[in-house]
Amino acid sequence: MVVEERPITETERSWRPRPVHPDDDAFVPLAAELGAEFATRAAAHDRENTFVHENFERMREAGYLRLAVPVELGGLGATMRQVCFAQAELARACASTALAVNMHHYLVLSQVFRRRRGVAAAETVLRRVASEGIVLMTSGGSDGIWPSAKAVRENGGYRVSGRKVFCSQAPVADVLTTMAAYDDPGEGPVVLLVSIPMSAPGVTILDNWDTLGMRATGSNDVLLEDVQVSEGQVVGRRPWGKVDPILRTAGIHFALPAASVYAGIAAAARDEAVRVIQSRRTPDGRVPAEDQTVQRQVGLMDVKLRTLWWSMLGALGELGDDYDPDDRSLAAVMIAKRHVVTEAQAVVDLAMDVVAGSAYFRSSPIERAYRDVRAGLFHPLNPERTLLYAGRLALDLPADTVW
Repeated sequence: MVVEERPITETERSWRPRPVHPDDDAFVPLAAELGAEFATRAAAHDRENTFVHENFERMREAGYLRLAVPVELGGLGATMRQVCFAQAELARACASTALAVNMHHYLVLSQVFRRRRGVAAAETVLRRVASEGIVLMTSGGSDGIWPSAKAVRENGGYRVSGRKVFCSQAPVADVLTTMAAYDDPGEGPVVLLVSIPMSAPGVTILDNWDTLGMRATGSNDVLLEDVQVSEGQVVGRRPWGKVDPILRTAGIHFALPAASVYAGIAAAARDEAVRVIQSRRTPDGRVPAEDQTVQRQVGLMDVKLRTLWWSMLGALGELGDDYDPDDRSLAAVMIAKRHVVTEAQAVVDLAMDVVAGSAYFRSSPIERAYRDVRAGLFHPLNPERTLLYAGRLALDLPADTVW
């Protein structure tokens, strides 16, 4: 059916998560202000496969990089819940920017947690984020219970070598938090959690990020070649092949802020679908929006958006303010993340179906959302591993080898 689109004269209702607590959306206006600017260049970055350098500079200027740093240390003091609301808003405008900066935010949130638990070094990191504007980066795609790098003892420290993949925001990162296997003479194989400046000799960013979606995140591989790491740069030791509190802490602070990015992508796709449908008229004067099949599809999108966000709020509520990095906490956030990313993909698919042919063109924001939203299936724990993890816990079986 050939249709003709016309400009909308009324302001359409957008789908946004409603705050439950008075301050839930305290930083949404900041994210919306930044997003309005980022949206103007999002398509170009996606098309040209270029990193969002200028967006990170604006986020630094606006204070968004210190969003979760406590106020007393020079930050904006956002809670994890508030970070989720802000990130969902930012992702509506530029999913790549939101996902890239999320890898910084979750590390900041982890340091806030460590500071609450009395780790003095965490405060030092947080102060640097606030005062120097440093960007923290992780190599989560290479790490887990079997990290990809190796450490060799040398001169009172270590020599670390390996290749790390999915290092989002690599072009602007200042510090890499990564893991390396070390064959301890006394303990046997262990995992070292190390902090490495990106300016250190032997650190090379490989310009190889060319992917289906999230094309502007700059998630390049990082090559470590005989990088010298002092004992002071070792911030933790973990068991080889096992999930422990350090890894659970990372997962707990990653899962929900990352999921919020995909919620934002889905919400933007829904809004674009509604805009297009309401603008259409067929040559014989019919209005597609009056078709009950179309109405049902739009209703289904809203149902899925509401329930995926409710799962986020439920996990945040179950986690509470004083949580431990245990299996129960990790399960709550990972189950919610699984629901969000799978339902977000379903929402975007529905948006493409209801808009039909025009959504298949690269000029459509829905086409970009269709590609971007699929990245959510690859973050640990992925949807299938989440089911395995939940099932083993339910059956009272050890789950410390599931990652």
